[in-house]
Amino acid sequence: MRRVPLFSRYVPCLTSTVIDHYFHLDFQRTRGLQEQLREALVGAILQGAFPPDEPLPSCRDLSRQLSVARNTVALVYESLLEKGFLQSRPRSGYYLHPDYRELATRPAATPAAGPDGDDGQDPTVGWARSPSWGERIRHPAGPHQGILRPSNWRQYQYPFAYGQADPSLFPATAWRRAARETLQSKQHRDFWISDAVDQDDPELITQLRTRVLPKRGIQAAPGEILVTQGSQNALYLLARLLMGPGVRVGLENPGFRDAWNVFAMQNADISLHDVDEHGLCIDERLADCDYVYVTPSHQVPTGVTLSAERRARLWQQAHAHDQVLIEDDYDADLDLSSHPPPALKAADRHGRVIYLSSFSKSLGPGLRLGYLVADEELVRELRALRRLMLRHAPLHAQRLLARFLAEGDYDAHLRRYRAAHARKHDALRHAIEQHLGACVYASGSGASAFWLQAPESISAQKLAWAASRRSVLIEPGAPHFFDAQPSDRHFRLGFSAIGAERIAPGIELLADVMGRV
Repeated sequence: MRRVPLFSRYVPCLTSTVIDHYFHLDFQRTRGLQEQLREALVGAILQGAFPPDEPLPSCRDLSRQLSVARNTVALVYESLLEKGFLQSRPRSGYYLHPDYRELATRPAATPAAGPDGDDGQDPTVGWARSPSWGERIRHPAGPHQGILRPSNWRQYQYPFAYGQADPSLFPATAWRRAARETLQSKQHRDFWISDAVDQDDPELITQLRTRVLPKRGIQAAPGEILVTQGSQNALYLLARLLMGPGVRVGLENPGFRDAWNVFAMQNADISLHDVDEHGLCIDERLADCDYVYVTPSHQVPTGVTLSAERRARLWQQAHAHDQVLIEDDYDADLDLSSHPPPALKAADRHGRVIYLSSFSKSLGPGLRLGYLVADEELVRELRALRRLMLRHAPLHAQRLLARFLAEGDYDAHLRRYRAAHARKHDALRHAIEQHLGACVYASGSGASAFWLQAPESISAQKLAWAASRRSVLIEPGAPHFFDAQPSDRHFRLGFSAIGAERIAPGIELLADVMGRV
């Protein structure tokens, strides 16, 4: 990145007026020059930085000051002309469009006067005081502990972050083609610019029914499917509708932290149950639960798969005690084993399983598209609740995903993704065995992370901090434990966001850090 003056607010045309201050443009190598210059100019226009009746710097002068091609500046000016920010005058140059000239002469905003001429700053005036939000909030959403990950994790050289995307694996060409078709087709456009009230895209529902769910052994009618903005959105809808004081929910420990947060917000009675190498432990206390939240394919955070014997016992218990199972199959498409076990929902004949999944792990968490499969009566209520919250997930995103699935691009992407996923999985396993032999690790087939237990002398929190100083990102495991004194010996190594070539040197560096803490 190099910082250069955008221009000195020097207007080099007929009047040669010098303006009174400067602003800058940060040239970033990862972004196009036209894009950066366009953003800076639009920002300057909206801030009133240009005089209303003077021309902007000429293409020649601005390109010389920025050390960029003259054609680059010309193309940016033409785009702003087309967007209505500028107007062109022959032999004179580019000027602000009349709609934006007022911004250049508008005085700075001043505090509004109160009813008695007060400027709003006197704390003794009742109307001027800020509301006491702490007293008004009836259902606080925080503080709730979350997963510890720095906001700048992408800048780490060795980001063993869990659940994040590797941009190099995203099928950009195929996605762009689906987006172009969705935008250009009048049939598609007429659909997604409209308001569907509480309904989902019927094309996406069809693709989920015929192309996605059958892979997990699930047969579902259209009315049994709800499109959500990710699995966590589905969890919140369920908790809001089904849970409250006196409702007992079984939860894996260690487990998914935000499941705990969502259930706790509804004041549900949360019952914690251990996890071992076979998955959730089925005990007598679990039989007392109204709902059991479980991640059977790849347990969060350990990655282990619920054994066949445990599955059978869980089913027996659910039927015997009138329980409902909430199955979070968050990475349904990533299992690498030759014969992965079907979803619990596949064996459900009585509507006793609520199935959640999403495309966050296979495509990208930023897409925020998932789905829920449950009894039609429950889905109707969830749809009504969703309407009150957000009506429906964006229809353009739904239709785009439907096209991506229908054209076979998703299946083609999964083949490439699974191959890369398998290489990373093997690379990380070999690196752990070679360099972190003192740690005990667990990982199910296809899981996107390894769950490690460090030697007794090691604090995972201190290890994570020391590793971050060497640009190695790991995730301490303590937030996944719901005990009063959670374990500080566990940590998680994700590999979805890191390049395969960085895995071995990153683990070698982590081992060196571990030997020093």
